[in-house]
Amino acid sequence: MSTLSQSDCQNYQRSIQVTANTDQAYAALTHGIEHWWTVPDKPIHQVGDQAKFTFPPGLSYWTFEATELVTSSKVELTCVGALHIHQGQPKAIETEWLDTKAVFIIEPNTHGCTIHFTHIGLQPSLLCYDICREGWDFFFLDSLQTYLDTGTGKPHRA
Repeated sequence: MSTLSQSDCQNYQRSIQVTANTDQAYAALTHGIEHWWTVPDKPIHQVGDQAKFTFPPGLSYWTFEATELVTSSKVELTCVGALHIHQGQPKAIETEWLDTKAVFIIEPNTHGCTIHFTHIGLQPSLLCYDICREGWDFFFLDSLQTYLDTGTGKPHRA
């Protein structure tokens, strides 16, 4: 992974090591997201594809566009639509993810692969940071890891 600038260090970042190979990890991060995060309205197969990720009961959603896809090594998704409803939070929280990027770098290792995840723009100054950090910690660190190691993730269900 490349050296990060000081401003990059403020973005949400985590890494996991999984037993799955790079092709399996890439598939999970594109057209297999429903197995570990939530069910999108469409799968992601190529650059330009957009998928809306709704969290039941159907109020909050994020729409991501695939802005860079490098088979088995990189997935970059840019948030192009957002409505994060969170009771008790100011209205400004609703669109904080707009123009942020979810970037996954996949690197092979001797036991499978390592996935480095940076959510560029998800920084501690945002109203949603603590809520979203906890969400990503569960879905990326736990659900995706479990899915790629065992075949069964812990996606959000209604």
